[in-house]
Amino acid sequence: MKGTYDFGLVGLGVMGRNFILNVADNNFTAFGYDLDTEKVKALREEGGDTSKVDATTKVEDFVQALSLPRKIMLLVPAGQIVDTVIEGLLSYLDKDDIIIDGGNSFFTDTDRREAYLSVKGIHFFGAGVSGGAKGARLGPSIMPGGNREAYQYVKPIFEAVSAKYEGEPCVTYLGPKSAGNYVKMVHNGIEYGLMQLTSEIYDLLKKGGDFNNDELHQTYANWNAGRLQSFLVEITSEIFEQDDDLGEGRLVDKILDKAKQKGTGKWTSQNAMDLGIPVPSIDIAVSMREISALKEERLQADKMYGRPKVEQMDKAVLAKLAEEALYFSFIITYAQGLHQLADASKEYGYELEIAEIAKIWRAGCIIRAGLLADITEAFNADKALPNLLLSPSFTEKVQVTVGAARTLVAYAAKNGIPVPGLSNSLTYFDAYTSSRLPLNLIQAQRDYFGSHTYERLDKEGVFHTEWDKK
Repeated sequence: MKGTYDFGLVGLGVMGRNFILNVADNNFTAFGYDLDTEKVKALREEGGDTSKVDATTKVEDFVQALSLPRKIMLLVPAGQIVDTVIEGLLSYLDKDDIIIDGGNSFFTDTDRREAYLSVKGIHFFGAGVSGGAKGARLGPSIMPGGNREAYQYVKPIFEAVSAKYEGEPCVTYLGPKSAGNYVKMVHNGIEYGLMQLTSEIYDLLKKGGDFNNDELHQTYANWNAGRLQSFLVEITSEIFEQDDDLGEGRLVDKILDKAKQKGTGKWTSQNAMDLGIPVPSIDIAVSMREISALKEERLQADKMYGRPKVEQMDKAVLAKLAEEALYFSFIITYAQGLHQLADASKEYGYELEIAEIAKIWRAGCIIRAGLLADITEAFNADKALPNLLLSPSFTEKVQVTVGAARTLVAYAAKNGIPVPGLSNSLTYFDAYTSSRLPLNLIQAQRDYFGSHTYERLDKEGVFHTEWDKK
């Protein structure tokens, strides 16, 4: 057994077990490590042939089972536990061994760990893994970043286990340092935005058109067969069909309207503000999860203020508007996230190729969608494209759908249906495409009360005015 296994994995929870079995299915031998004996037992039973996949609860046995240079992937919760696992491995590792963090670690933690381990001769890189438990087993989208030379040892394994889009593996080397974890963070931020938008459209259909669950299922299924084809639209259609095993009716109607979060959406939003990049569709998706947590206060406020009586809309008309508005807002959300990636690449020296990122998101990951093939083409046509909205290939896509977004935002506002994701997407579009914004007044205000100065349209330089003549 000593030194015979190609790949090591720490953390044999659902994601870890599925990923290591995926490795074994693709003709690489794999060895796992977990302190939980039941998880080790479960892997052995499901894996069958221990010459292909095995595991242990002893760290020394785990490390010694791996061939050199050792390729060890961590699929453990982000945070302190990652540092604890690394420290537990260090005394058993050799120079040029490789540690891969496959969790959702904050990108600055990855930079810190890489600097710490490089001094010890150990290669470290972060690799975002998207696709959930099923994706881990059958083929996820993988986003690795770090030392390019070290990645070459892992590349054959990652390409084998990743999802495939028209035969191409949904994995590529993204860039140095924490590029992989950063891209995965923004991927999750986009995910927040798309999920919020999908739920808002559901709310509009239900309240504005009195769609029942069967009609909602069919509507989303029809959309998934068209230009809105995506994993999230697909699973949404299936959710409306799910019966409640614990009672009568459909399960979706029994689920509490409080959504949790693990932090990656918040990190995306916070970092975008640090960079000065507007991502309002993602920002509001994070805020809405926070508002949803205020359930008791929302119940009290509802009684105090009441709701407007909703004017019903023709179902066919509403469904058409909803499809167009969702497509429009999906484009806007991707545009915001990719804009953030492009700017972060310059700020942090990631050397990201946006077309390559869109390309590996086409299958396997949670935000996979038919739209990403068009996005890939747009950034291949212009690798310096600062924003998707500036691509000529997207002009018509936006122009023919923005009207529906305007109609539904106005309708929702009149009828008291909250659609902040849709309205933020529309506002972002209107602001980004406006050659003149009222921020000249804000500059005047800042100079008035704080002598912060301003610039002029008609003259070069920086100016200050003594505004208060009293």
